[in-house]
Amino acid sequence: MRPSAARKSIAMPPSCWVLTDGTIGMVNQALGFAEAMGMQPVLKTFKARAPWRHLAPQFWLLPHRAAGPGSDQIGPPWPDVIVACGSKSIAPTLRIRRKSKGTTRAIYVQNPTIDPRRFDLVVAPLHDRLSGPNVLTVRGAVNRITPERLEQAARDFAGRFDHLPHPRVAVIVGGNNAVYRMTPATVEKLADDLAGLCRRCGAGLMITTSRRTGPEAEAILRQRLEGLPAHFWDGREPNPYFAFLALADAMIVTADSVNMVSESLVTGKPVHVVPLDGGSAKFQRFHDDLLENGYTRWFAGKLETWTYPPLDDTRRAAAEAKRRLGL
Repeated sequence: MRPSAARKSIAMPPSCWVLTDGTIGMVNQALGFAEAMGMQPVLKTFKARAPWRHLAPQFWLLPHRAAGPGSDQIGPPWPDVIVACGSKSIAPTLRIRRKSKGTTRAIYVQNPTIDPRRFDLVVAPLHDRLSGPNVLTVRGAVNRITPERLEQAARDFAGRFDHLPHPRVAVIVGGNNAVYRMTPATVEKLADDLAGLCRRCGAGLMITTSRRTGPEAEAILRQRLEGLPAHFWDGREPNPYFAFLALADAMIVTADSVNMVSESLVTGKPVHVVPLDGGSAKFQRFHDDLLENGYTRWFAGKLETWTYPPLDDTRRAAAEAKRRLGL
């Protein structure tokens, strides 16, 4: 009898690890997928040391020796399922799959850039153009946003933002990355457009920035929105991100993050995307698909209203993964 069959007979959930390099975007994707499968995963961080961290996963020899400072202990007993995300998790995941003699089912989130058949399942975004018999395609990034979490966040932060008028807008600001640049001119225009929403439409703003935003860009936003109904998360109070999504009437999100846009689309509310300088073919495919299918619109200084089915790819793909793996 396979271990999965034995567990079913006594109603025990499969054991699960989420394996990443600890980067918040990677953790959220892998953790969100594991949770959507009904798992109660153990988070495992693997931080590769030199020379492994400089190598593509197919060139890692002796990956069990690659763990550097900040890594968790990774050894038997092996879990029933691993959900991994991020290139530095690939070689350790494949090693565990081998060591377990196939009893550990390996799921990789994103495009692994190696043959997907080396995993039991790969969950890849549509814009990566990856296909195969064991590839599940999702429209954007899998994530932890669920209606239940949003309802709980609304209860947890009840009354906290009542001073902000409607329409209440969640403004989710990223910044520079490998392909996009958020220039001072872009930030100044965004700040002026947001101020215009407050003055012309009576909007209230709930604003969160990221590490990539940088102090200069954040200072521009704060200065130009001073005295207007805008709440900035200062990083000290409990993170209101889920509450922002739950309590907003609309979203404004910068174009640099597939994660942020995908998370906003779970709400079914209008998501306005702020264009930035730069980009790549993959990002362009991502944004073009959402625009053409009525999910998003470019932010042009005004709020628009439209509807679309909430993007629930995470739970859809997780249900299919459970079916295929017999979990």
